[in-house]
Amino acid sequence: MKNIKSIIFDLGGVLLNISYQNTIDEFKKLGVDNSSTFYSKKSQTNIFNLLETGKISENELIREILISCKSATRKQIIFAWNSMLLDLPKNRTNLLENLKEKYQLFLLSNTNAIHIKELKRRLGEVKYSKFYNLFNKVYYSHEISVRKPHSDAFHLVLDENNLKEKEVLFIDDSPQHIEGAKEVGIHTYHLKDNEEITTVFPDIVQ
Repeated sequence: MKNIKSIIFDLGGVLLNISYQNTIDEFKKLGVDNSSTFYSKKSQTNIFNLLETGKISENELIREILISCKSATRKQIIFAWNSMLLDLPKNRTNLLENLKEKYQLFLLSNTNAIHIKELKRRLGEVKYSKFYNLFNKVYYSHEISVRKPHSDAFHLVLDENNLKEKEVLFIDDSPQHIEGAKEVGIHTYHLKDNEEITTVFPDIVQ
């Protein structure tokens, strides 16, 4: 952590527990053929890329998914899409609170309005607001119109906050996002499956 002044965190799989398999299973129940290639951690149908860059709306996503489903309601599709979202452990928000005393913190997430709306509902307005405000600034892909690993996503965070690449650490659970950050010159940490983010900072009191 020597010379690091700012940390950019991913959300899902790093701070927020998620299960891609839940959504894959729910889509399969709705009749989506090859649901594991329709949407997964490593690959996804382009409609999800469009959703996560703000290029299509919730209604447009649902219309597109209905084409792939044998029979499904709007409510069932939203439930399936949101089923990947799990919990936000207290020890991770405690970690952020402690890190905030030493570093500038940023959140850079490939996400969408449907998931953020559900996250707010599950956490409640007060808890979500407290979490959001732990960061100097939050960057959601559907709001900034670009997804990781595109270099524009990283350059936006750096440029808007006058950050120097070599003074920034980026933490993500997706190898392709890590590679994108490396190409920009940012220090990276690839959080492996089942690895707990709090163990990355053993010197920080939990």
